[in-house]
Amino acid sequence: MTRHDATGDIPVTPALRRVLARADAPELLDLLADGMPGADLTTLLLEVFRRRADRLSPAEVMRRYRSDRFVAPAPVEFAALRRTEDALLAALPDGFEVLVLAPVVPLAAHSAVATVDPRKVIATVRGSEVAADPTNALALEAAHRRSLALADEPRSDTPVRLAAGQRVTRAQSFNAPGMLAHFQLFGLVTAGRDTGDRRFEHRHLAEHLRFAARAMADVGAQDTQIRLTVLDDAAAPVLERMRHDLAGLPGVEVCEDPDRATGRGYYTGLCFKVYASIGGQQLEVGDGGFVQWSQLLTGNRKERLLISGYGVDRLTEALPSPNGPPRHTR
Repeated sequence: MTRHDATGDIPVTPALRRVLARADAPELLDLLADGMPGADLTTLLLEVFRRRADRLSPAEVMRRYRSDRFVAPAPVEFAALRRTEDALLAALPDGFEVLVLAPVVPLAAHSAVATVDPRKVIATVRGSEVAADPTNALALEAAHRRSLALADEPRSDTPVRLAAGQRVTRAQSFNAPGMLAHFQLFGLVTAGRDTGDRRFEHRHLAEHLRFAARAMADVGAQDTQIRLTVLDDAAAPVLERMRHDLAGLPGVEVCEDPDRATGRGYYTGLCFKVYASIGGQQLEVGDGGFVQWSQLLTGNRKERLLISGYGVDRLTEALPSPNGPPRHTR
C-alpha cells in the first residue's frame, strides 16, 4: 500500500515513511524536494556522497561490484553487438545524422514529456539522470534544432532526422529471462512541422518502417512483421497508406494490431511494433510511434515527432554466431 502526501501527487511508500520516521524529520522530504534551491541541494548531496565514499574500503567496493546488477558487464559479446549495430547503421536512410549521445540527460527528460515514472530511471546528485532511452535525448536535440529553424523562419517545415546507438540503464527490476539492467538501444527520431493532410505522418512513418524492414533483412531475419495500432480514428488512413506503400517489400508483413495494450498514453495517433523471425523464433525487436514531445518542448502545437527504437542486445543474442550455433536470448 502507498499513500500520498499533503500535495496529493507524490507517492509515499512504507519504506519512505520509515526513513522519514527514523530521521525524526517529517518535513525533510518537503525541504529537499521543494524548499531548497537546486544548487544548494547539489552541494548537500555531493558532500553526503563524498563522506559515504570516504568510508568505503576497496574490499567493500569489490563486494558491491559482485552484487550490484547495474554495474556488471553485459553478457553479450562486444564483436557481435558491434556487427548488429553496424547493420542498423548501414540501413539508415539518407538524411539521417548519427549522433554520439551523452550518457546523461537533464533531470525529468524521461518523465516531463512522457508517461515514465521517475523512479524507473537513475537520477544523479548533479540534477541529471542516466539515459534510459536514446529517443529522449534525440528528441531534445531535434526540438532544439527545430526551435532554431523556427526562429529564422516561423513556418519552416525542414525535417530533422537523427539516430544514435546508446547503452541505457533502467532501474525497475525484471524477473523475466533476458531482462537486463543496462542494454544497447538504437533509436531514430524525425521532427518536423504539420503541413496538412497528414503528409508528415505518411512520409516519415514509411521511412521509419522501410528502415525496419531493411535492417531486419540485413541482420539475417527470415521474416519481418510490422504491427500497426491506430490510437486515434483520425490516423486510420495512415495505416491503410502504410499497407499500400510497403506491400511490395519481400519478407515483410504489415498488419493491424488493434488489441495492443502497451504504449497507450505514451504514443498518439498511431504506433507500431516490429517482430523478426530469427533462428526459428519470433522476437519483438522494435517499437515506435508518434509522440507529442516536440510540441511540449518547443511550445508549438504544429510540431510533429516520430520515434522508433530497437533492442540491439536482443537482436544480437538471437543471431547465429559466425563460428558456431545460434545464440539464444536469456
